[in-house]
Amino acid sequence: MVGSGKMWPMIDLKKAEKVALKAALLGREVLLSYFGQLSNVAEKNQAGLVSEADLESERVISEYILKEFPETTIFAEEGSYNKPGQSPDMQTRQKGVWLIDPLDGTTNYVHKFPIYCVSIGLEYAGELVVAACDVPALKKTYTATRGGGAYADGQRLSVSSQKTLSESLLATGFSAYDITPTQLKIFGSLMQEVRGVRRAGSAAFDLCLVAEGVFDAYWEKNLSPWDTAAGALLVTEAGGVVTTYDSDSYSPFDKTIVAGNKDIHGLVRDRIQRLSF
Repeated sequence: MVGSGKMWPMIDLKKAEKVALKAALLGREVLLSYFGQLSNVAEKNQAGLVSEADLESERVISEYILKEFPETTIFAEEGSYNKPGQSPDMQTRQKGVWLIDPLDGTTNYVHKFPIYCVSIGLEYAGELVVAACDVPALKKTYTATRGGGAYADGQRLSVSSQKTLSESLLATGFSAYDITPTQLKIFGSLMQEVRGVRRAGSAAFDLCLVAEGVFDAYWEKNLSPWDTAAGALLVTEAGGVVTTYDSDSYSPFDKTIVAGNKDIHGLVRDRIQRLSF
């Protein structure tokens, strides 16, 4: 779990970070080459869209990572994991699992809205230890290692120091398949108090901006591990807090997430709890 303080077996984090970074940049090349030129877009069952760009990005990323770390496992959105639809078991996760979204924000991408990401996180022995998230349209890459801080193109990141909701800029997300009265109530309640709430359409991008201090907090539910693995580590390494709606810990395999600086995270989570439970 993020922030649990648990020790992990020896792993070359510097190599893993370099591999994650290069893999993210390989994904960037694929996505930029297909942008605006898609010929095959399909609808996944209540899970958004998939295009040839998603599939090719995942193939290139997975092949490179497994070449460098053959003892690890890939768990990626479009099905590289050898048991599609199933999460890796704990024994597999102890040995190292790369949680990969080769194109986070496919709907944006298909509609030529240039906010989309390549998101790569490494979980080792139950801990998130490496993150790389690339925003191709911005040519900007975010990286983090456990205990080593979070960076954007070499510049150290820090979450915001905002303390009041009234001066905060928040982010959230929800799909057309998963809008509930409670979600709308939370959104409406916060929207009346803050400067704004943004819905960019990419959880990875939202978390990068929390780590960078652009967004003061972010919340969402019913995400997949590859959506948040990299971003969650970026936020914590930038000095932020990441939890579920109803606990003080977070794993990418959890189904709810609240991330932000300490003060705004607490205010947003308190509001969610008051309106949800």
